[in-house]
Order: sequence, then C-alpha cells, then structure tokens
Amino acid sequence: MHKRMTIPTDSSRKLFGTDGIRGVANLEPVTVETALKLGRAAAHVFTQRGTPRASNSARPTIVIGKDTRLSGYMLENALAAGVMSLGANVLFIGPLPTPGVAYITRSLRADAGIVLSASHNPYEDNGIKFFRHDGYKLDDAVERRIEQLVSSGEIESVRPTAGEIGQAKRIDDALGRYVEFAKASYPKGMTLEGMHIALDCANGAAYKSSPCVLRELGARLTLEHHAPTGRNINTNCGSTYPEEISRLVKSSGASIGIAHDGDADRAILCDETGEVVDGDEILAIAAIDAIRRGELARNTLVATVMSNFGLDDCLRAHGGKVLRTAVGDRYVIEAMVRENLNIGGEQSGHMIFRDFGTTGDGLVSALQILRIVRETGKPLSELKKILVKYPQAQRNLRVTRKPPLGELPEVNALVTETERALEGQGRVLLRYSGTEPKVRLLIEGRDDAQISAQADRIAAALQAAIGA
Repeated sequence: MHKRMTIPTDSSRKLFGTDGIRGVANLEPVTVETALKLGRAAAHVFTQRGTPRASNSARPTIVIGKDTRLSGYMLENALAAGVMSLGANVLFIGPLPTPGVAYITRSLRADAGIVLSASHNPYEDNGIKFFRHDGYKLDDAVERRIEQLVSSGEIESVRPTAGEIGQAKRIDDALGRYVEFAKASYPKGMTLEGMHIALDCANGAAYKSSPCVLRELGARLTLEHHAPTGRNINTNCGSTYPEEISRLVKSSGASIGIAHDGDADRAILCDETGEVVDGDEILAIAAIDAIRRGELARNTLVATVMSNFGLDDCLRAHGGKVLRTAVGDRYVIEAMVRENLNIGGEQSGHMIFRDFGTTGDGLVSALQILRIVRETGKPLSELKKILVKYPQAQRNLRVTRKPPLGELPEVNALVTETERALEGQGRVLLRYSGTEPKVRLLIEGRDDAQISAQADRIAAALQAAIGA
C-alpha cells in the first residue's frame, strides 16, 4: 500500500533551505549585508576546516559564479568583500551553470565554491549556495556553522590588515573548461551530426555553454531564450514552462527538444511529436540502458518521494530497484554518495550522473539521452514508453505561513478521506517547499478523474487555511 508522506520543514534553520539560501533579492536574507556576513563566515569556516588547498597554503581560495540575474552583480561583490576581509582569495568566473561552478571549484583546486542563483525562480529572486572543495554541496552541519557565525558575531574581531587581506581575480577560461568537461561525458568518436535539436536556455546561465557544446558535437540547433537581459531569466520559458519547448519543437521540426532552468542544473526534454519528457522518464531511459550495459551500480536508481511509482514497476521489470529519498537534489546526492550509486534524480529534471559529475547537470543529462537515441536509433517518443506512469494530480499553492500540516484539521480530514478512496492503490504526498513560500500536493492513483477531483478539494481547503 502506498501511504501518505508528509515532510516537515526544519524550523531550526533560518537561512539555509533545501537548496541554499533563497529569497527576493535586496530583502532579507538575500541582501548585501547578509551576503557580506556569509562571505566572512564561509571564509572562516573553510580556513578552519583545513581543506586540501588550505593545508598547503595559509590563504584559502573560494570560487564565485552566478546565473544571469541583475542582482548577481550586487551580491557577488558583497560576498567577495566578505571573503577577502577574512584573508581568503576570490576567483570570479562570471555567469556559468551551477554544475559548471562545481566543476571549476574542483578543477582549480579551490577550497569552496559559491553560486548566486535562484534556479527556476523569477528574476527578482536570488539565492546563495555553497560547494565543498570536491564539488559536492555542503553538509548540513557546515551550513549550520556558517549560519551560526552570521548570527552570532563571533568573528567580528577577526580583521586581517595590510597584506593579510585577500585578493580577487577573474578566471577568463572558466566557460571553456566547463564546455570541455561536458563534452567529455559524450562518447569519443560519436557525434550529433544530422540531429536537429531545439534548445531553450531560459535566458539563464547556459546561454553560452549548452549551444557551444551541442554545436561542437555536430548538432543543428534551433535556439531560443538565449539572450539574457538580467530581467528575463525563466520568464515564460525554460524547464518550468515546458509548453514553450513543445512549441519550439513543433514549429522547427526538431527531432528532440531540451529546456534548462535558470542555472541549468536541470533539463526537461521533448520528443519529436512535441510531447514533454520529464525527469522520471529520463531517469527510466537512462537507468534501463545502464542495467543493460551492466553499469547501474547495484542495479539501483535513486529518486525522491515525488517520482511516479511507475518508476518502481519499470525498474523491477528489468531486475532493478528504486531507492527513495526526501525531496531535493541534495538528498538524492547524499543517498548516492552514502550507497555508492551512480544515477539518480527528480521528476523536475534534476538528474545526477555521478560517473561524470557531483551535482545535477542539465547539459550532461541531456547528452546521456542523446547518446542512447543515437546508439539505439530509436526516437525519444519510443524510448520513453519504457515507463508506464500512474496518473498524478499535483497542486502548488502559495502560502502566507507554514504551520505544521498536522494542525490543519479540515485538510487532514480530506487527506484521510482520499487515502481511503484510493484503497491502497495510490498515495497522497503533502509538503512545504524548501525554497519557496508554497505548499505542494501530489495525489497518485489509478483513476485520473478521481484523484484530480480530490486534489482540487484539498487545495481549496489549503487555500482557505493558509493560502496567499
């Protein structure tokens, strides 16, 4: 029986959510003042931790990258000032996908990386997230230590002077390094010659890197939303507006479509008929291909509780299984590292291929599917049939507050009623977003009309109780 899963928020964490710090730029916590303190706190933590580079040098180095938001200029300067004021050095790499920042951090043997991005959020938002020296996201304990330093004033007296203050320089070849890294995830000797690809860059961080890689591999591109202004990132485009890549594929006659989000750590695909191919379908295609090759570690795919339960059926039919985690790519990655697994991801299009990288990478993920299309000679519309989905009804509502969901009696009564109606042939998932002021509802079952009607009733109760 598939049961309801309610994932509580962690009220003890004031700054960091499931994917770093995020909010409206120039309002707390995404302000110049807090960014300055975060830079100081991060420099102090990485100095104290003695990461590999710091052990060979008295001066740690921190990479700072960003997406294409207007507020990125303001925040990167504040962060850099904070880092340098604690005696650490800064490497500016400019606009680059989040996975590119992770890679450059490793490639340059820096002590940490910082990304300024709010991912798929609108341009007025921004966020701050950190990578360790090895390109993995920070552990919760390290984030809590940084947060403690920001709030406590513990390091206010740490004030290097004269030659002890840090320096900053710009890395001019960061884009080229990431392009070569992404290309290396595609088989040598194989090209994309003869393949027509539609690409939506969401006016975000991949506006240069993804077109460059796909063209250098030989693809013919129909390209849109690749002209960022600082104000148009994710605006009616990208992976959160899949109807746009569908339109682009249909109008151009492309054989496949790729849509990134603002920081390009995710990708949603589109087949040649204009049908969207989501993260679950991408994971199924990649995992079954890996099983057939004998390359899926422990024959286990990692997915979150939001992924369709048809994924479990699909893997089971091919001798594999699915390991479930809480929502958020950080939890997927943590499980992959802990269990030594190599493929995982989310329905939203975050896919992690640990054979190539340490975090979600929309371009690398797309290249893995393009390889399978090329090797099998099958169109994406046929490949995606490997996953037979259970019907799902999802509702995402903005909220004014986030009380414990167990304290909403009318909502809970409807959830219980829905679970009884499903008779063990489905599930209800209710949770708050870790990155936005939203509550997310998912109902999965055999009867599409039934679950849609119940989702509307629960959503109405949520709206009445805590809706914006």
